[in-house]
Amino acid sequence: MKIEKFEDIIAWQKAKEMTIMIYKDFQGNDVDFNRQIKRAGVSVMNNIAEGFERRTNNEFRQFLFIAKGSCGEVRSMLHLGKELNKVSDGSFKKIFGLAEEISKILSGLIKTL
Repeated sequence: MKIEKFEDIIAWQKAKEMTIMIYKDFQGNDVDFNRQIKRAGVSVMNNIAEGFERRTNNEFRQFLFIAKGSCGEVRSMLHLGKELNKVSDGSFKKIFGLAEEISKILSGLIKTL
């Protein structure tokens, strides 16, 4: 299957799903924490999109590395959120698992480029 637009990229689709989960689950009083984890989630999907739109493999690969880093940031924030009781065990597992899956997909994409 040829990818014609960034919306066709599975990693972007999953990053959007993850970001929606983050926005739904992090709406409490800790504005700074919520803002940071939301920004990290949005960064994953937006860097995939922006890199793809650049239309060169080198630039796309660089943006995928940034997206992968943001996946790590989401996971790191989830650990902190769990320790501070800002996220339920169920939400932690779902979002964390999705972030890990996205990171693996991004690694594969990076290798193919």
